Amino acid sequence: MKKIIKTDQAPAAIGAYSQAVAVGTTLYVSGQIPLVPETMDVVSEEISEQITQVFKNFSAVLSAGGCNFNDVVQMRIYLTDLSNFAKVNEIMAQYVPEPFPSRAAVEVSALPKGVGVEIEGIAEISV
Repeated sequence: MKKIIKTDQAPAAIGAYSQAVAVGTTLYVSGQIPLVPETMDVVSEEISEQITQVFKNFSAVLSAGGCNFNDVVQMRIYLTDLSNFAKVNEIMAQYVPEPFPSRAAVEVSALPKGVGVEIEGIAEISV
C-alpha cells in the first residue's frame, strides 16, 4: 500500500505527481527544483543559491515522510551545466552526512522553469 507524502514546507507539485510516495519502509522523493515554497518562484538565478534551495526543499519532503538525510540511500542529481558538479558536492556536504548515499549526477539539456538543478532520491524510513 502506498502513502502520499505532502507538505507546504516544500514546493507544491507542478504536474501530475506527488512530492513523495512511501511504500512500506521506502520513501521515493520526487525531483525537487529551487522554488521557494511560499511563492513558487525560483529562488535566484545564481546556481549556488539554487542548489541550496533544492536541498532545503528535499529536506522538507524527507521530514514530511518521517526521514532525514541520514536515511537517504540514493540520489539522482540533474544539472544543466555539469561544471557546477563541484558546487553540488560542496553544498551537499553541508546537508548530507557521511556515510553518503549512492548517487548519480548527469547533465541535461533543460529542467522545469529554466532552473539549473533538480534532485530526486530514495530513503529508508526508520521504523
